[in-house]
Amino acid sequence: MQKIIIELINRIAEVINTNKDYLTDLDRTIGDGDHGVNLNRGFSKIKEDAGGYSNLSDSEISNKIAMTLISNVGGASGALYGTAFMKMAIFLKGKENISKNDIPDIISVGIEGIKMRGKSDVQEKTMLDTLVPFSNYLKKNIQKEEKLNIIFSEALIKAKEGRDSTIDMLAKKGRASYLKERSIGHLDPGAASSYLILETITDVLRGKDI
Repeated sequence: MQKIIIELINRIAEVINTNKDYLTDLDRTIGDGDHGVNLNRGFSKIKEDAGGYSNLSDSEISNKIAMTLISNVGGASGALYGTAFMKMAIFLKGKENISKNDIPDIISVGIEGIKMRGKSDVQEKTMLDTLVPFSNYLKKNIQKEEKLNIIFSEALIKAKEGRDSTIDMLAKKGRASYLKERSIGHLDPGAASSYLILETITDVLRGKDI
């Protein structure tokens, strides 16, 4: 499991680096204008440290990622993503063998952490509008398909629909909410970065045909 997690970390860091200007441009329109730069700093640090993760448990790796994101990513996104990994670390503590059926629960506890930290939910123009539809699809359909890459690919369609739905939403959280009606018509940067992360995870699973 550690090898896959480290590969995921490296791939996500590469994708965030490639898309940092795109994410920052989205955030410049309705936020602080630093989402891509901040995330790139955090995931670059995680990638730098990942070589030391090979002897750690899944829970310890999640906790390391959480601490790095909270310490290195400015703005709300570091605290939100960091809290998600912290909650996943607690869930994974003591678990030696992770099964396919555990995956929806692992993702779900991370999302609940984001909801708690951000005091937010879907339909508020945040990363949750991408993550929750993805998680809900996994939970409902994990039993119907043997291969994770197929079920993740199907869930990714729901995540994309959720991401794109933020364009027409009125922002109710964060700096974008200060714009009120002027926040409508713009893609939420958190929803966009969440989609990139889910898309990268799905691509890695497809490559391994798991």
